[in-house]
Amino acid sequence: MKKIIDFIKSPKSDLILFFLLVLFANLVSTKSFARLDLTSPKSYSLSQKSKQVVKTLEEPLSVKVFFTENLPAPYSTVYQYIKDILVEYKGNANRNFSYEFADMSKPENENLARSYGISQVQIQELKNNEVGFKQAWMGIAIIYADRIEALNQLTSSDGLEYKITTKIEEMVSTTSALAGLSGNAKLTLYLSDSLAKFKIIGFADLSSEIQKIFSEVNKKNLNRLEFARIDPSEAEIPSLSEKYGIQVLNWKDENGVEHSGVIGLVLEYGEKFNLLSIKMGRDLFGRNMIVGDDELESDLEDSLKSLVSKSEEIGYITGHGELDIGDSKNGSGMFEKLVSDRYSFKEIDLKNEEIPSSLSSIVIDGPKSSFTDEELYKIDQYLLRGGNVLLFADSFDEKIPEGEMAYYMQPTYESVSTNLEKILEKYGISLGKNYVMDKSCFSRKAQNYGKVNFYFAPLLQKGGLSQKNPITKNLGYVIMIQNSSIDILNDEKSQKNPDLSFTVLAKSSPESWTVEKDISTNPLSISVPADSSKFKSENLAVLVEGKFSSAFDSAPENVLENGSANGNENKNAENAGSGNENLSSKTHLSKSVQNGKLLVISSSKLTTSQLLDENGSEPVSLFVRNAVDYLNGESDLCEMRTKGLSLNVLSVKSPQAATAAKYFNEIGLALLVAVAGLLVLVKIRARKRAIRAKYNPNDERVIEK
Repeated sequence: MKKIIDFIKSPKSDLILFFLLVLFANLVSTKSFARLDLTSPKSYSLSQKSKQVVKTLEEPLSVKVFFTENLPAPYSTVYQYIKDILVEYKGNANRNFSYEFADMSKPENENLARSYGISQVQIQELKNNEVGFKQAWMGIAIIYADRIEALNQLTSSDGLEYKITTKIEEMVSTTSALAGLSGNAKLTLYLSDSLAKFKIIGFADLSSEIQKIFSEVNKKNLNRLEFARIDPSEAEIPSLSEKYGIQVLNWKDENGVEHSGVIGLVLEYGEKFNLLSIKMGRDLFGRNMIVGDDELESDLEDSLKSLVSKSEEIGYITGHGELDIGDSKNGSGMFEKLVSDRYSFKEIDLKNEEIPSSLSSIVIDGPKSSFTDEELYKIDQYLLRGGNVLLFADSFDEKIPEGEMAYYMQPTYESVSTNLEKILEKYGISLGKNYVMDKSCFSRKAQNYGKVNFYFAPLLQKGGLSQKNPITKNLGYVIMIQNSSIDILNDEKSQKNPDLSFTVLAKSSPESWTVEKDISTNPLSISVPADSSKFKSENLAVLVEGKFSSAFDSAPENVLENGSANGNENKNAENAGSGNENLSSKTHLSKSVQNGKLLVISSSKLTTSQLLDENGSEPVSLFVRNAVDYLNGESDLCEMRTKGLSLNVLSVKSPQAATAAKYFNEIGLALLVAVAGLLVLVKIRARKRAIRAKYNPNDERVIEK
C-alpha cells in the first residue's frame, strides 16, 4: 500500500493521473454539464416563457424527433440545434417532459413518422462532385395527453424555439379547454340524398369518409365531439343557408319543378360555429365532384381549436375609414390572419360604444376621417387606465383611378385629417404631412430600365432598428412603405411628461428626404435631391411608454362623467328627476393610474397583403406580429420568434469596398494573426537575450546563432 501511495506522489504517476482525470471528467459531464451562450440574441438559450411552459406541465409530454442523420450542411446544423435546444428544455422542465430521437434507418420509425403526419422533404446533396437530390426526414412530433401535433419539414432553425413553445402552450390550453367543456362540440354533415342521382364523384363515400375522419379526430380530443348526418327537407334549406352559409344546389325535374339540395359540414359549439371546406366543385373535364375532403382532418382540428381556445381579444376601432379586417386583398385581412393563432379582433364603433376595460390593447388601422372629441376622449381615458394603443397612421389617402383609362393614370394622394394629432401632440408625438423617401430602399431590376429604386419603400438595416427593444432587437432588416415622418416633440405643444419614455423603433437612413407635395409613387418619376443638406434620418415608428397625462382638461361637453356619450339635456333631466340635484360624480382621469403603451407607425400599408406574407415569416410580418405581442405583455414571444434572424451586414457603398472586405475576412485576418504571432515570438526571444545579458553574460553554454 505504501508503494502505491509513494508511486502516486512521485512524478512517474503524473501521466496516469492525468488520463484518469480526463476519464472521470468525461463520465461526470455525460450526466451534468454547463453551457455558455455567447450569441447576442441568446439563440441557444431558452427564454423565460419556454421555461415556464415546460416547468408547469400537468401531464406527460413527449417530443419525438424524426430526423435523418449525417445530412449535408446547412441541414446538419438544424439537427444539432434541435439536440441542443431539447437538452435545454429537459434541463428546465419538470418530470413530465421527455424526448427521444428515432433511428430513421428502421422502417417501423418511418411508418410511425407518417402516422404522426410527418413527411419526407427533398434536399440537395453534393456527392462525388455531383449535385443530387435526397429524401430526408426532418420533423418533430409532440404528444400531450391524447393530442399529437407535428412540426414538419424543419429545414431551418430560425424561430424553432418559438414554434415548439407555442405549439406546446396551444396543446396544453386546448386540452384544458376540451376537458372543461360543458357539453360536446357537434359536427353535422348536411347532405341531401336527392343529390345522389346526379352521380357526383365522391358523393357515395362522403358520409363514411367523414365518419372515419371524425373518429380519428375525436380520439385525439378526449372524445368531446359528436357527429350527425342530416338530410334536411327542402323547406329547411333556406334557413340553413342563411344561418351557416352552406352550399345550396338547385335544379329542375322533368316537369319543370324547381328543387334544391345542400352539401355542407358544420362544426359548432355553443353559439359559435365554423363551416368546413366540403362542397361540390368541378374537375378539369367539367364533371361534378366533392372537393375539400383532401385536407378535411387538419381543417377539422384547426376549426375545433379556434372554437374552444380562449384567444385574447384586441379592440379594432371602426367608423373612420379604417382598413377592413374582412378584406384580405385591399384591407387588413392578412393582419387579422397573422395574429389569429393567439388573438381575435373585436370591432368597436366609438360613436356608440365604450372601449371595454377587459381589452388590454386596441388597434387603430389607417383611419381616413375625423374622430370627434368624444371619441378621442374615450381613447385618452382608455390609455390612462393602463390600456395599450397600436396606431397605424396615414398622412395621405391613396386614391386608385378607376374606369377604362385607369391603367394609364397614376394614383392621387389626398391629405388626411383625423384629429388624432390633437391627442398625439399632447403625448409628445407629431405626424408629418409628408412621405419619407430613402436612397437605402427596396430595389429590383426591370427589363428596360435596369436597376429601379423604390425610394418610397425604405429598407431599414440594423442601424435603423432599435437594438434594445424586443420588437426589433433581433431583426436583420425591415421594409417599410409610404411612411410619413414622426417627430418627438420637445416644445410647448407637448406636456414634457417625465413619466414617459420614447423609443424610436424604426428610422430611415441618413440619406433620406421628405416630399410634402406633388407626391408620386412611380419610381421612375422620383428624383433624388441634389442638395445633400436636405438629407436627414426620419423616425418611422415610435413607442411611448409610461404614465400619460390626459390630453383633456375635463370630459367633453357631450360625455357624461360615467363615460356615456349623451347630451347635457339627459344629464340635467336625470339629476332633476332624482331628487339629488346637488349630487355629482367625477371619473375623469387627468393622469394615468397605471403604465400604458402607445405605438405609432406612420403607414397602414404594413397591415396589408402588399407587405405581409401568408406564412408570417417575412421581416415586416415579424415586426408587426412582435408589435402586437409586446403591447399585450408577451415580449418573450418577440425574442423567441426572431432568434437567429439578426444579421451583421456590411455598411459599404460600393462593390469594390465589398470585395475588399470579403478578401480581408478570408485572407487578411489570417495574415494579421500570423504577423502578430511572429511579433510575439521576436519579443520573447529579445526578452530571453536581455535576461541572459543581465544575469549571466559569460555563460559559455549559450550558443548564439
